[in-house]
Amino acid sequence: MAQVLEFKLPDLGEGLTEAEIVRWLVEVGDVVAIDQPVVEVETAKAMVEVPCPYGGVVTARFGEEGTELPVGAPLLTVAVGAPEGQETSGPVTPGPSGARNGSAPSGPSSPSSSSGSSATESSGGSGNVLVGYGTGAPAARRRRIRPDRLDRTPTRSGALTVEAAVPEAPVSEAPVSGAPGVPVPAASSTAVPGSVAPVSDGPVPVVSPLVRRLARQHDIELRRLTGSGPDGLILRADVDRAIRQAEEAEAAKTRTARAATAPTGASPAAASPAASAAPAAERIPLRGVRGAVADKLSRSRTEIPDATCWVDADATELMAVRAAMNAATGPSAGPKVSVLALLARICTAALARFPELNSTVDTEAREIVRLPGVHLGFAAQTERGLVVPVVRDAHTRNAESIGAEIARLTELARTGKLGPVQLTGGTFTLNNYGVFGVDGSTPIINHPEAAMLGVGRIMPKPWVHQGELAVRQVVQLSLTFDHRVCDGGTAGGFLRYVADCVEQPAVLLRTL
Repeated sequence: MAQVLEFKLPDLGEGLTEAEIVRWLVEVGDVVAIDQPVVEVETAKAMVEVPCPYGGVVTARFGEEGTELPVGAPLLTVAVGAPEGQETSGPVTPGPSGARNGSAPSGPSSPSSSSGSSATESSGGSGNVLVGYGTGAPAARRRRIRPDRLDRTPTRSGALTVEAAVPEAPVSEAPVSGAPGVPVPAASSTAVPGSVAPVSDGPVPVVSPLVRRLARQHDIELRRLTGSGPDGLILRADVDRAIRQAEEAEAAKTRTARAATAPTGASPAAASPAASAAPAAERIPLRGVRGAVADKLSRSRTEIPDATCWVDADATELMAVRAAMNAATGPSAGPKVSVLALLARICTAALARFPELNSTVDTEAREIVRLPGVHLGFAAQTERGLVVPVVRDAHTRNAESIGAEIARLTELARTGKLGPVQLTGGTFTLNNYGVFGVDGSTPIINHPEAAMLGVGRIMPKPWVHQGELAVRQVVQLSLTFDHRVCDGGTAGGFLRYVADCVEQPAVLLRTL
């Protein structure tokens, strides 16, 4: 007798509370092995392939591609112990997007109604739901579902889905006004997700700080929303839906006001033909990596009093040193040393002389925290948006080691395989925007860091060299710094030291 186990979206670490399904790697009826990746999800940090801790036959998938799920929501069910190729679920019907959906056996004797912990033990699953994180906490016990609490609902295409258990409505302990001590359901089964409900005095079912911030920015009262997540949890999609409803209501009021002020006898359509013929504006959701970048940059501008200073430097000698290093290693010695790797090595030396810029600010304790090591981030533009991979312990590496690590992380970024650990924990960021053909910029600090060095393009320019006008390779360097951690003298000293090392690389050798 096959045992049907439910695999839920695991905790992806770094405080992430939700993820978007990008691509399913298995279909209903496929046989999966333990720790085989079954779905590719995108979080606010990176793209992650999620492995399944059970081995067996996939009997159901939950969520179409593009759907955003909270942590703990069901991903799929697996029949453990069934012969290969044999499905133990009910009838399989095509879903709205062509994906097949199945279900676990229903009824009181269903193995899926047993506790999650015992089911995991008996299945022989690995427990390593996400490589590098795993499932540290035991699975919560699930309630036994009575046969009379089963429901059949039609899909959008009209096909009848298989039977799915309907959990009992969670009960909030907060009393309703006028009926002290009377528990009430946290979310009604008939309420429309994202719809406006009467204001409740109980706790707001929201776990994501991004959702709370989005609601505050658009003056959305979370207590009036009905969540579409488990146990009435309010998701970002619910807030987005409420925002759209508010915008539509405001637009309707505007149209009504215009119609009321139109000349007598003129219809609203005749009063504004251009408005009715204008194409609708395109709306692009700020979510995933792009949404996380937007939140971090907004927070940086809001919390950090930044200032920028810049200087032009003659990089002719630096380019000559790079050419000599690559010529000495030979064609079979591995990847060449890049200009970015040399600048990164210069930055680590400069941070050793000016540790104020390798720090962060604890606003609650009103303290500046100087960090012992340099974890150097570098901005990388990818198809999924701007990401900042981090070179760990850059202060212990030479230029060749830093260059090799930058190349490795850049390739992972381009293929969307960077994990959350490789995108967090930076203490200083190097931004080479010269690859886009621009000379200068005023970078936004990567919160909660204290500084960022920007590098423009290196190009031939007229320059006074040894008292004579000559054509030299010139680059503009700009430093944006948190004015709370240091004053302009420290920032200027840091930038001048970097420029001196660019103009005369021997300066760097004298300080090692």
